[in-house]
Amino acid sequence: MGVFLLTRLPPWVEVGAFLLAFLAGSVNAVGLLGFSHQSVSHLTGTSSLLGLALAELALSNVLHLLFTLISFLAGAILSGLLITSTALKLGRHYGFSLLIEAALLILAMLFLQRGNDIGVYLASMACGLQNAMVTTYSGSIIRTTHLSGIFTDLGIMLGNRLRGIPLNGRRLLLFLLLISGFICGGVIGTLLFRLLHFSALIAPATLAALLAVIYWGYSRQHR
Repeated sequence: MGVFLLTRLPPWVEVGAFLLAFLAGSVNAVGLLGFSHQSVSHLTGTSSLLGLALAELALSNVLHLLFTLISFLAGAILSGLLITSTALKLGRHYGFSLLIEAALLILAMLFLQRGNDIGVYLASMACGLQNAMVTTYSGSIIRTTHLSGIFTDLGIMLGNRLRGIPLNGRRLLLFLLLISGFICGGVIGTLLFRLLHFSALIAPATLAALLAVIYWGYSRQHR
């Protein structure tokens, strides 16, 4: 099923996947450096921290982490409201979703610069929106805000190859682009955070807005 869905996706999906993974990697780097080592692009670590806070009965931490989880979920819900079909088709609200993501990241930056935790929740919501948007049209093949599933799928592919099953070249390329995009985003996010602190979020916000404009232009040209 995954290979079949991938063959139906247009060739520019790889470029978009790399850029979106880059975007998420930079946001997550800012989160790890500026939010007390808390990731915002995925929920595994946050859920573990929530378990620790519950065990220690640290109510303030429990509420903070719970709001972070709910914010990511709210972003995914918003994506579901905007994009109702799983088919990748020009004219759907991908551009609008990216523009909302950009706005959320800018708002997150403004709140974080004032030491307000609402910024963390807005950044988490932006990542939830992006992850759900991409997951919707790729049938869960492409995940741009975390790499656990990507490394798992890559390991399965390589294990199958050792059994003599041929590799799917396009899928392998996609996984490598997602991994390299996320890591490169982490590098750039770290460097920008050291220079600009929370203003580093301007970079991924600008990228999201730029991708929205490119999508709208491409969509209008090919309708």
